[in-house]
Order: sequence, then structure tokens, then C-alpha cells
Amino acid sequence: MLWFNEVKNLGVIETEEGRLPVHGDDFLPGQAPVGRCKGLAVSFTVADDQPERRAVQVSVVPEVVGNRARHRRRGIS
Repeated sequence: MLWFNEVKNLGVIETEEGRLPVHGDDFLPGQAPVGRCKGLAVSFTVADDQPERRAVQVSVVPEVVGNRARHRRRGIS
């Protein structure tokens, strides 16, 4: 996600194909971002049937923290 303005209830999602507008009502219940959201990973569907392409059925993708695999090197003797 590039940005989301809580007051205007609008935002922009950055994709490989370009930018898509997103309305706050297009987030799944309880998923609209609060506060800083730049770089937030989201899942969404693109609505092409509207006059303008936009993201719908948007949900926040939870980040995995602390579950990264650790690699240890064994000492060579």
C-alpha cells in the first residue's frame, strides 16, 4: 500500500502494473489501515467493471515476525 487517508477514506495501492485507487469501504470489515501504512502488504481484487479500475475486497496481509529460519555454520576443524 502506498498511502491511505483516514479522513478522506481514500488511498492508493502500488502494483507492478501501476497504481490503483482504493476506497475505505472496499476493505474487508476491520481491515482498513489506521495510521502509517506505507509499505503495508495487502491482498485485493481489481474491479474492472467500474468507470475507473480500483482495488476491492482489500485485506491486510499479516507480517511474519520472529519466525525466520536461522542458519548456523558448523566450524571446520
